[in-house]
Parts: sequence; structure tokens; C-alpha cells
Amino acid sequence: MAKMTLEQLRKLREEKKGEMDKREVEGKNIQIIVGMGTCGIAAGAKQTFEEIIREVDANGLAAQVVIRQTGCMGLCHVEPTVEVVMPDMPDTIYGRVDGAIAKEIVVRHVLGKALLENHIYDRPAVDIVKQ
Repeated sequence: MAKMTLEQLRKLREEKKGEMDKREVEGKNIQIIVGMGTCGIAAGAKQTFEEIIREVDANGLAAQVVIRQTGCMGLCHVEPTVEVVMPDMPDTIYGRVDGAIAKEIVVRHVLGKALLENHIYDRPAVDIVKQ
């Protein structure tokens, strides 16, 4: 293995630090949780997860958003599933989330604070949704 220069080591340290910062939960108040059970993975949850990461990074939200994985959410018939938990919005589970819908979740739900009505599979009670 070739030796690395000091500059290469610094660059590598910054890259890895950025990756580790994404995993930090301290001070972040928005969670995007992707169902990564066997059924979710078979339905494309890995691609959904990767698209959410790309979109969060593209919109400069990494300091506010925690992107997590979980097992099966019990909605196998609509995998991949994504739950969004954030202040001033009801906890919402979206189903059949492909890359395009993942991008919409970040842009419309997280940034725009609007529900994606056509993709909600665990609908919040009407009395907690502000009209």
C-alpha cells in the first residue's frame, strides 16, 4: 500500500468526519426512518434509503435530519415504507416509496411541511392535523 501525504490524510479525515456527522443524533429534531426488513429490502428500500441521503445532503439538511433504518413496520404490502417524525407535523408513514417519492418526501414534507396525501399509509388522526 502506498504512503499517503499529509494533505491526503487531511482530506480523508474530513470525508470520514462528514460521514460520521450524518450518524450523530444529538441536536437533530427530524427523523426519517426507512423500513429495512427483508420485505423492504426486496422491494427496493436500499435504493430509497440512498436517495433520501442524497436529497438530504443536496438540500443542506444533514445538521437537522437523522436518517435511520428499522426492521419491518408491518406494512409489507406497501414496501418500501418511510416514516417521517418532525416537530409541528404528525408522525407519518409513507408506502411504496421509490426514488422519486423519496425526493418528494424530503422536499415537500420536510422542507415544505406538507403531507404527500397519495402516499400516506398510516394516516394521522384528522384531529391532530392542522387544516
